[in-house]
This record gives sequence, C-alpha cells and structure tokens, in this order.
Amino acid sequence: MTASFRGCFVPEVTMKGVVIFMSSVWSSPNPLLFGRGRAAEIGAELRKLGCKKALVVYDKGVADAGIADKVISAIESGGVAAVRFDKVQADPPDWSAEEAGTLGVSEGVDCVVGVGGGSSLDTAKAAKLLITNPPPLKRYYGRDGVVTKPSVPLILLPTTAGTGSECTPGGVITDTERGIKTNIAGVGCAVTLGIVDPELTFGLPKSVTASTGMDALCHCIESYTSARANPFSEVAGREGIRLVAEYLIRACDDGSDAEAREGMMKASSLGGIAMSGALCHLSHDIGRSLGAKFHVPHGNGCAACLPQVLEAVVHVKTEQVLYFAKCFGSAPPDGASPAEIGRAAYTAALGLMGRIGLPNMKQLGLDRAALLAAVPDEVVMQCEMAAKAGFVTSPIPVTKELIANIVSRAYDEN
Repeated sequence: MTASFRGCFVPEVTMKGVVIFMSSVWSSPNPLLFGRGRAAEIGAELRKLGCKKALVVYDKGVADAGIADKVISAIESGGVAAVRFDKVQADPPDWSAEEAGTLGVSEGVDCVVGVGGGSSLDTAKAAKLLITNPPPLKRYYGRDGVVTKPSVPLILLPTTAGTGSECTPGGVITDTERGIKTNIAGVGCAVTLGIVDPELTFGLPKSVTASTGMDALCHCIESYTSARANPFSEVAGREGIRLVAEYLIRACDDGSDAEAREGMMKASSLGGIAMSGALCHLSHDIGRSLGAKFHVPHGNGCAACLPQVLEAVVHVKTEQVLYFAKCFGSAPPDGASPAEIGRAAYTAALGLMGRIGLPNMKQLGLDRAALLAAVPDEVVMQCEMAAKAGFVTSPIPVTKELIANIVSRAYDEN
C-alpha cells in the first residue's frame, strides 16, 4: 500500500495499535520517496527524467554488500545504461570527487546516481557539479554566493541512517590543500530526488549503525539549538530526536528490526531537512576537524563531544536541552536549574553512547595533546570563515578556550 503526502509523514495504525510507517512522499529541498522496496523504482524514476546513461557512484562497502549490483540492476531494468564509479573515499577528498566527475564527462552520462553513506552521496553531488562546471572543485567551495551552472539530474539512495544528504542542498568535501572539510553548494550539485529505502540498511553492522545514528542525532539536536533555528527546523529536529531515542538502540541491537530501521531512516532524513536552514554547530565543527585531521569516522567525530556541548549551550538553549534529556529518559525534577538540566542531558548522552558501544577518543587511538594542538584553532577558523559569509550557527561565542575545554573534558570523561 502506497500513500502520497507532501510536507508530512502519516503513519498507518493497525487494528492492534501497532504503528507501521507508510510509503510516502515528503517535500524538502527536493522530493523524497520513502518506504521499503522503493529502491527498485530507480530505473522508472530515471526514465521519467528522460535519462539514458547514469554515472553510479558508490564505495567498496556498498559493492561488497551487494547493494550496488541491486541498484544497477534496477537502473538497467528501466532501460538506462550504468557507468560505475566504485572508488569513493571516506571523507571524500577533492581529487577523488574530481575523478568521478571526469569519468562522467568522458562517458557522456546524462544523470548521476549516488548509493551509500555520506561520502558516496557527497561524491555524487560533486560529480554532478563537475559535469557542467569545469574543475578544479575548489572553484565551488562555500555556501551562499557560489555560482554554478545547472547540471544533470541527481538521484541519491542512502544506505545508512545518518547523513541526511539525500535532502540537503550541498555536500561536504575535504580540501586537501588546506587539510580541512568544506562545502560545495549551488544549483550545480542540487539533488533531484532522494529515494529512502530502509531495506538498504538491513544488516548494517552495529558499529556503523551506531556511528551514523549519532550523526543523525547531532544533526537534529544541533539544528534545534542552532543560532539560526527556525520553526521548521525545530519541528523536524524535535521529531528526529524523539525517533532516535526510540529506535537507535533497537537498530543497534537487532539489525533486522524493520520498524527500528524505518524509524532511524525517518530520523536521518528529518535531520537533513532540519539542518538545511538552521545548519549545525559545535559538535559538527569539532567532528569535521576530527575527520579532516585525524580521519575519525564522521558520526563518531560529531558525537565525541556531544555531552559537553549540551552542557555548554544549556544556558541559552535551556528548553531544547531539556527536551533532549526527557526524550532519553534523563529528565531532571521540575524547577531544575539550567546547570542541572545540562547535567541531565550530559548523563543521557553519555548513557546512550555507552549503550550502543560508541568508542571514545581514547579508544579511537587519539592523542590528547595532538587534539588540543589542532582542534581548537581549526574550529575557530571554520567559525570565523562562516561568520564572514553570514553563517553564525553556534548559540554561544566560539573561542579557542571554549573548544579546548570541551575537547579536554570529553577526552577525560567520555
């Protein structure tokens, strides 16, 4: 049974009161098709767009899981030829994205399909951009004000519940010259359609489920507490937080739990929708630095300091941090002070990270002195660059001392 709704997600309630997520269509920066089995529609969707030859972008993990072959079979069944780019790198470096774009140009593709986690989807965005916008990719770094030419259709199929990239208007690329993560944006890399099929996440390893799930949670809580938060981001962020609280542990404990997988995919897309306007702040700022400088998996990096970030922002985002604590079963007593609410949220975040087995910075093999020598400067530089472009997202002033304190505490406490 398929239902189509724009701008909302309506669950079906069975006679026994069990909630089943229905197939539906959401409005976001681009349309999303949501529901189990919808990946099989990729060929038909490309055909609707008049496409004849697709560049399919994915990584080794997606290939080894058999997902790439499944998606390519569906593409070819729709009468569309497929050109494979299977060399996606983690935290995609600019040179790898340029390789994908060069392949697309040389093969004369008229569309791009990204299959995988955030690295694959962001590489696909960059490849699409470079099909009509000449390299190097660094010409197009930034957010607002980036001028790019429209390009070919882009369809994204996430295989993890975390990135939300299928419904965000830009991507994240590693600038290898400066050793930082930066953004690509503009109409050149815009998503045409996202196909969110929870079946693509069945059997995902616990470690990946945990890491990507924390990425989704950070998207939701950061957009909800952002200095740029708005009513739309608040509604999406709140629901995403609630869904992660309900389903992440279940998805980690049982990778075949269909309801949990669907719930986490919904949370992931809501996180992407929420951050499209509000953007993220301290947890992601630190996570980007950990990824670029120390090659920490993105979700692990963003979550590494989440308990301390919640305590840091509670005095200006008290209601939002309280909501987080309540969702995760750590509600303080009525009339609690902001400090008490912050500590409750801190405890809830630490408890979740321990319950799902998320490694801390020590377990990731990071050196405390090296972190403190690199991360505070990097985060402050990122925030200063963003501020110059008009993007102040942290609800509190960002200083080297603040970031050093957060990172130092996280290293010792988490």
